[in-house]
This record gives sequence, structure tokens and C-alpha cells, in this order.
Amino acid sequence: MTRVVADISASLDGFVTGPDPGPDNGLGTGGEALHTWAFSDDPADRRILAEGTARSGAVVLGRHLFDVVDGPNGWNDTSGYGAGEVGRPAFVVLTSSPPESVRTTDLDWTFVTTGLPDAVAAARERAGAASSAGGRDLDVVLMGGGATVGSALDAGLVDALTLHLAPVVLGAGTPLFTGGTPRTLVQRHVIPTSTATHLTYDVLA
Repeated sequence: MTRVVADISASLDGFVTGPDPGPDNGLGTGGEALHTWAFSDDPADRRILAEGTARSGAVVLGRHLFDVVDGPNGWNDTSGYGAGEVGRPAFVVLTSSPPESVRTTDLDWTFVTTGLPDAVAAARERAGAASSAGGRDLDVVLMGGGATVGSALDAGLVDALTLHLAPVVLGAGTPLFTGGTPRTLVQRHVIPTSTATHLTYDVLA
């Protein structure tokens, strides 16, 4: 069965970027520390990254994050989602209007302008097709940004939440949680590594 999994890195004080994020400063000032684990040589970090990529049938992201990853300092062959892994999923971007052009034309992009539920539904369709083709269940992964993940949690669209908690206090930036609908979480996995604590929760309605 296809699940919707929110998967995002955060600081100890709950920020998913540092201050002043933007297309030329994607993770904000100091925000690179949030993703140290993704480039770590720690075998547990490498396994978590590989397993997360392998389960991704489709990935949902917001327009601000798309502008960062598709920008001139964004993804490339060595730093993009699934870089170095086998295959790459389809990407679904929630936006008010599609971009005029896309730099990373080697990736499978779909732009949805009719709201987050429709973006998740489109990603479910793509993940379902990938699951059928591959003979195994694949997930929809909500990779961010923080507003997209928070809105999906508020709307009850998320089945599981994976937090990669970095040992850093940023003091300011983009918060993951800004209030909204209360949710009950059931802790399923806690994996500490040398660079992060990886937490997985089921999200109850």
C-alpha cells in the first residue's frame, strides 16, 4: 500500500532552514548543518539515505523549494535527490503557476496548481504506477519545504513522519511547526548516528 511519508531534516529548536533562505541561499545561514547526515560516511546514515530513496515512488515539494533545487546552485548529478542511487522518482511540485522553464530537464517534473490534496493525489498515482512496474510498494515522500510538510500534517494527508534531527540550534529560520491541527504520533523507530537522530512516527488521524 502506498503511504504518504513526510521526510525532513530539522534543528533541535525546530527549524528546517537557517535565517534568510532563498534561491541563492537555499538552506539559509547555517542551514547546511541540517543535512550533514546526508553526506556522512557513517554506515547507518548511508543506509537510511539509501532506504529512503529506494522507497520513494514520487516526491512532493513546494514551489519555493523547487526554485532552490532547480536554481543555478541547486541539484546536480552528485547532490540531487537520489543521486548515486538506482533510479530517481517522479517529482510533483505544488505551485500557483508552472515555471517558464526547468533547468533539471533530466528529471520527471509534474506541476500541480490546484492545491496540496491534488498534488498528493497526483504523486500517489505516480507512485502507484512505479509500484506496479517494480513489483513492490513505494511511498509518496513529502520532502518540503517546511510549509508544505506542515500544511500536509494539518490537512491529515500524512501517514508517517520521519525527522532527521541535527545536533544544532539555529535560533531562527523556517519553522517546521507553526501551530495548526493537533496530531497524535506513535514512535516507531529511533536511530542515533554520529551526525543526527533519525526519528520515525506513525501519524494518527
